[in-house]
Amino acid sequence: MQKSHLTTSALALSIGLLSLSALTASPSRADDAPGFTPLFNGKDLDGWHGERTMDPRKLDAMSADEKAKLLAADAEDAAKHWKAEGGEIVNDGHGVFLTTDKDYGDVELFVDWKIGPKGDAGVYLRGTPQVQIWDSTEPSFVKFNADKGSGGLWNNSPGKPGKDPLVKADNAVGEWNTFRIIQIGARTTVYLNGKLVVQDAVMENYWDRATPLAARGPIQLQTHGSEIRWRNIKVREIPADEANAFLSKIDSGTGGFTSLFNGKDLTGWAGAVGNYEVKDGAILCKPKHGGVLYYDKEYKDFVARLEFKLPPGGNNGLAIRYPGTGDAAYNGMTELQVLDTEHEMYKKLDPRQAHGSSYGMVAAHRGYLRPTGEWNYQEVVVKGPKITVELNGTPILDADLSTVKEFMADSPHPGKDRESGYFGFAGHNDPVEFRDVNIKPLD
Repeated sequence: MQKSHLTTSALALSIGLLSLSALTASPSRADDAPGFTPLFNGKDLDGWHGERTMDPRKLDAMSADEKAKLLAADAEDAAKHWKAEGGEIVNDGHGVFLTTDKDYGDVELFVDWKIGPKGDAGVYLRGTPQVQIWDSTEPSFVKFNADKGSGGLWNNSPGKPGKDPLVKADNAVGEWNTFRIIQIGARTTVYLNGKLVVQDAVMENYWDRATPLAARGPIQLQTHGSEIRWRNIKVREIPADEANAFLSKIDSGTGGFTSLFNGKDLTGWAGAVGNYEVKDGAILCKPKHGGVLYYDKEYKDFVARLEFKLPPGGNNGLAIRYPGTGDAAYNGMTELQVLDTEHEMYKKLDPRQAHGSSYGMVAAHRGYLRPTGEWNYQEVVVKGPKITVELNGTPILDADLSTVKEFMADSPHPGKDRESGYFGFAGHNDPVEFRDVNIKPLD
């Protein structure tokens, strides 16, 4: 039986690695990239609509009649300024933006573009500005760093990774250029004409920088100032296992990580060992069993990376700086929730109990879990009293526990100021699974 488990795990790993090769390969043109769906049929604008730039939350909050009226006005505007011509999408430099009818999450996107003098445009991802396009030779644009070239995440805050391209890769004005964009969660990588110009930078939510980039949204072609042409627009939606493998490969490149789980047994683990088992290369909490399972080595500051899979309504947690006894949420520094937050049974949940939250103390942003039954990829960084959590490529928690004064249900957390302890899983009786558990000490 153990042999079949290992075989299944190895098969899943092989599939993940084969899928990953599609992302780690570097085709520079859409023509060289198999498995993509065209977003433009070369004849008309079927699959697209006109939509003004606006906070998607405001659009979603409109009544059906208000939304229909706004989109009708945008459709009328788009008809004046956008057209399909000779296998290209052409815009005259004015009007609302061309927007996909479909929303997208994790994608690999190719798009060819050509601008004229003083051109200024961009590609919105998930309805958010933008991967920048402009005439990098225009003197009046130099004050905006246009001379550094196209491809940067223009609306990221000054000084943030990705705002300016790493290299200038633009072809001459009037010549065709090609973007290859990979976006997993909020983490965005951009190639321009085969050259890496943005590497794994978090795209900020322009509409509300205090919240993460939306989990899904439309692709939009933005333009203003001069004619721009588009062609060869193709997209591939990235499946969860491939996305996780890609994130893991990037993150592992920093080095210094130690695997805490050998994929076969619970060697090195302590605590409620009898309440967990190894199945298909993953640590599984036995149904109706709980208790804290922790790795038998204390850590102070660290980065932990792992994958987890939730059953419907599943509940567990990551024990952070756990002392070895008692409740991880209270006796340890904190328990970071691992929870199927979107299940109906949790609709009245206190925000400080949602997935990724520091239990009872600081709420994480919701809406970034993969569908139940799929593996999620998560990173946790602990430095002194500060904790950050990134889920599937999107930052969902940035907390300083030393500043917490109010607790859920007025229950104090005596362990929140602990400076070291064990890392592990909090239990809670549901068959939640964990795999690829790695840790890197920072002290």
